[in-house]
Amino acid sequence: MNFSDLGLLQDIVSVVNTLGYATPTPIQKSTIPLILKNKDVMAGARTGTGKTAAFSLPLIHNIISEIDSINTDKIKVLVLTPTRELAQQVHSSFVKYSNNLPVKSVVAYGGASINIQINELKCGCDVLIATPGRLLELLTKELIDLSSLKTLVLDEADRMLDMGFIIDIQKILKKLPKSRQTLFFSATFNDDIFKLSKSLLKSPVLIEVDNRNTTTSQVEQTFYVVDNNRKSGLLSFLIGSKNWQQVLIFTRTKQGADELAKEMGKDGIATQSIHGDKSQGARDRVLADFKAGNTRALVATDVAARGIDIEQLQYVINHELPYNAEDYIHRIGRTGRAGATGLAISLVSEKEKYLLKDIEKLVDEQFILQWLPGFEPDINNTHNSQKKREPSKKELRAKALGLHKTKKQPRKKRPRSS
Repeated sequence: MNFSDLGLLQDIVSVVNTLGYATPTPIQKSTIPLILKNKDVMAGARTGTGKTAAFSLPLIHNIISEIDSINTDKIKVLVLTPTRELAQQVHSSFVKYSNNLPVKSVVAYGGASINIQINELKCGCDVLIATPGRLLELLTKELIDLSSLKTLVLDEADRMLDMGFIIDIQKILKKLPKSRQTLFFSATFNDDIFKLSKSLLKSPVLIEVDNRNTTTSQVEQTFYVVDNNRKSGLLSFLIGSKNWQQVLIFTRTKQGADELAKEMGKDGIATQSIHGDKSQGARDRVLADFKAGNTRALVATDVAARGIDIEQLQYVINHELPYNAEDYIHRIGRTGRAGATGLAISLVSEKEKYLLKDIEKLVDEQFILQWLPGFEPDINNTHNSQKKREPSKKELRAKALGLHKTKKQPRKKRPRSS
């Protein structure tokens, strides 16, 4: 099967062929015909399997096909993404796939000049790719009109909910036409996603080309047990001794990303960090340096890493396991893309083993833990940590909210008076 068999306009097929894409991926085969028929779709597939093309190609087709019957100066497609980087990536795909075709795409996100984005919108926009915060700002100031919207796409819908965008999404939905096509695309599905889909999608077609919440066989997964204070040294050793030139590293916090990048720089490895506290200009420069090979290692948080799409990226390292097991799938999905192979290494301290169990439960797989010679964990630390019960997720959340209860100290008995 080729792209012309899916019902796409020949002009679009020609663009795709020029880009070197000959055969559609499974997610593209399944969803493109449905989107062309204006069906609501809930699609799940691993990262790197062509999800963006799966919705952008048929939506470009629909815009061109209806160009004589709809308002040409109105927004027809709205794509919501959780991060700026993913918004840029999706916008780049729409521009690439509609090359020399009468389709105009605009991207809008926070951290960048709103005036420049407003000027681009005034020049005409068929497809708007936006993050929820910036879109709400444009709507509140009445700078855009979504009354003619035909299709809403929620890209990385699971992450949108994890990041607390549900309230923003609900506000945005009130501004959209009730009669529309709605598409959900994500690498992972959970109960919250299905709950949201019931209120947004009308008789949706569920497409899952892989078993739910699975990792790709193209990525080799290795797990090293190591003491927390030796993780940065192990990272530098692996990258230096194996001469890896382009490595994406994940941490849980922004501060941790900065500190790790600084430590690795002291070891002679050109390293930069990327996270939500950096300005958009700084994030763009860091990504450009990494893609160009000027930076050897990039340390990122989960939020900033969404949308990082680097061809032939071979190595991903989890400096810390994520609290959210689904994020593990997204992290290692940055490598092994488009049929290429990759290596994902996770550094696991004794205190993180309960997080590893959550990942194993999610992906229905049991991983083998290894020790790297020279970086074996301290047996005494291992023994002491095993004596302590790991707090449950409920207890961790309660503590974070200040709702945990402290144990009452027993009252001292007063001595009886004689």
